[in-house]
Amino acid sequence: MNFEHLKLFRDIGQYRSVSRGAALNSISQSAASQHIQELEKSLSVKLLDRSTRPLTLTSAGRLYFELCRDVLRRKEEFDASLTNLAGDVEGTVRVASIYSVGLSEMWRLEAEFARRWPDAVLRVDYLRPERVYEAVRTDQADLGLVSYPEPTREIAVIDWRSEEMVVACSPGHPLAAYGEINPAQLNGADFIGFDEDLPIRREVDRYLRDRDVTVNLIMHFDNLQMIKEAVMLGSGVSIAPVRVLQTERDAGRLLGIPLVAPRLYRPLGIIHRRRKKFNRATNQFLSLLQEIPHGAELAEPVPAV
Repeated sequence: MNFEHLKLFRDIGQYRSVSRGAALNSISQSAASQHIQELEKSLSVKLLDRSTRPLTLTSAGRLYFELCRDVLRRKEEFDASLTNLAGDVEGTVRVASIYSVGLSEMWRLEAEFARRWPDAVLRVDYLRPERVYEAVRTDQADLGLVSYPEPTREIAVIDWRSEEMVVACSPGHPLAAYGEINPAQLNGADFIGFDEDLPIRREVDRYLRDRDVTVNLIMHFDNLQMIKEAVMLGSGVSIAPVRVLQTERDAGRLLGIPLVAPRLYRPLGIIHRRRKKFNRATNQFLSLLQEIPHGAELAEPVPAV
């Protein structure tokens, strides 16, 4: 049984695209199409309905897709168990992370992981929240790091930590003079928010609405880096996790001012596919993540000499 061929069909069926499946498997689209044609000929059935856009699986195609997925998952479990028997921390850990978690601290985690387990590899992709879930669900990632995690029939959640949300403003903004901010002080303020399809936007909106606060939304972005840039330029204020503001606060480029009680927190979680068998490297990285459950910083990596 050719596992590469099984993976190719699984990816084509998962993404309903021959070109996407080919790209994920580092082959040409024509080679992928030829393999599907040969497979259909050998099985004497049509696996793909090419008359639709995007393409769909036929009834036989769905059966074969499930076979591919089940065999590949069993192969993954076998590989993980074999590695665990050896007792060595080797292999690759595939992580999908939302930008605000990955970009603010992943470099520290990567350095510490490499120091402790030099024979293992940590691969991190930074994605929008919905794509993190997709990557975990489709076995493109072993672990996902998300905010406001939601379990599903296929996805399990490990509670990780809560991050305090604060008012972010430039040092020259009128609110910069306050040590704490009552939400009522944000009434009518020019506000830089998140895109409305993101969970963090819904939670910030709910927090303000519950306190009868109406802000003047002048910009919205899908990532915290763009929000921080807009705040530093003096375009308005925002509400963001204090942890991801640390670099700019240390440089004096923006402030993170606490809200008066009750304060607002952003929950973070680690997601994984249910019943997934981790290799030793993934288990060790998961343990490393859980060493910092409540926002404690990792020590600075010690340079090699």
